[in-house]
Amino acid sequence: MTWLLSRTLAVLLAALVGGLLGAVAGGLLGSPGLGSVIGAALLAALLAFVDALRGHRLMAWLRGPQLVPAPRDTGFWGEVAYRFERAMRLRDLAIEAERGRLDQFLSAIEASPTGVLLLDGNDQIDWCNSVAADHFGLDPLRDRRQRVTNLVRAPAFVAYLQSGQFEQPVSFVGAGRRTFSVLVQPYGDGMKLVLSQDVTERERADAMRRDFVANVSHEIRTPLTVLAGFVETMASLPLTEVERARVLVLMAQQTDRMQALVADLLTLAQLEGSPRPAADRWLPVAALMQRVEADALALSAGRHRLLVAGGEDAEIAGSDTELLSAIGNLVSNALRYTPDGGRIDVRWSWRDDGGADIDVSDTGIGIAREHLPRLTERFYRVDGSRSRETGGTGLGLSIVKHVVQRHGGEIDVHSEPGKGSRFRLSFPAARVRQRAPAAVAA
Repeated sequence: MTWLLSRTLAVLLAALVGGLLGAVAGGLLGSPGLGSVIGAALLAALLAFVDALRGHRLMAWLRGPQLVPAPRDTGFWGEVAYRFERAMRLRDLAIEAERGRLDQFLSAIEASPTGVLLLDGNDQIDWCNSVAADHFGLDPLRDRRQRVTNLVRAPAFVAYLQSGQFEQPVSFVGAGRRTFSVLVQPYGDGMKLVLSQDVTERERADAMRRDFVANVSHEIRTPLTVLAGFVETMASLPLTEVERARVLVLMAQQTDRMQALVADLLTLAQLEGSPRPAADRWLPVAALMQRVEADALALSAGRHRLLVAGGEDAEIAGSDTELLSAIGNLVSNALRYTPDGGRIDVRWSWRDDGGADIDVSDTGIGIAREHLPRLTERFYRVDGSRSRETGGTGLGLSIVKHVVQRHGGEIDVHSEPGKGSRFRLSFPAARVRQRAPAAVAA
């Protein structure tokens, strides 16, 4: 009520002053009463005109974009202008804060590994993050306001979206032959939140796990069946000493085969479940190569020409047990598939980038090119019958791959049928270094 009182007093004061001035002027003309009324009316009209002019200026400012400050008048209209401007500035600050929170929220969704797609009531795209754009093959800007079923034609996804039954997610094969899992959550007035995940690796891992269990079951069942048959034979049939000795030898072979399989399975489980070898535990490569040479000589028993060279000036960071297992597996395979009189070379060599390679090459039977990409898969055999005859479990190269990857390296295979094979273990510069001259001399 302060503004009403002040404006009333201003009008009264203006009328009083106008009346006095009009009375003085009217007295000069011989009509002081009429002059007083006219003076009061004129001054009151002047005050109303000035007041209307201030109101007009404020209304003009309100109708505009408010890019300049509000009119700085005194009195009522100045107070109104100040309050309008203050309310608008507070509104702008609140909108800016909400926009900032929205940007932060969208940035968080953008950084999410899950694809997020917002659809309106007509299944048109309101917004999507980059992950969803990659999953569904969309353009986040160009495809806005487009109906999603016109852009994503996967029959399973279209049927799922049109069914309205969103209790369970649906999987379909999308771009790049990748498998995606999609879950729809309705919200608001007919709007939908579409969440997508790339489950290609999970599906592949599940398939590998199923194959692994099936392969393990098959690999163990075969020797168990043979052992059970021999035990039944020995229990039910009278055997001569020669036959009995032969059966016992075959049973021992099957037992050794199962023991080797279980040992390799335990090695793989340990490699997959343990932390990576420390990068600050340095091992002399020369000692490692000497142990590899000793084991190779024992396995070959003079049937092959063997050369182990390099590494006298080198150290490698990692686990000596794992590295010896990996190189030993490669050497064992080379001996197994190289005829008597063949040559096996184990060499350490430095690369220009500071890394190093361990090459295990042979002059054996070689491997056809189509088999090379799958050699490190578990239980994969180029020739299953031959592998079993030579005592292989089908897990050796898988162990080699795990060991070299745990040491930051990779495995490379080059082979041709009839010309032998070369298996290369490449280690990064961070895992190898040259030994000090004094240590080499010692």
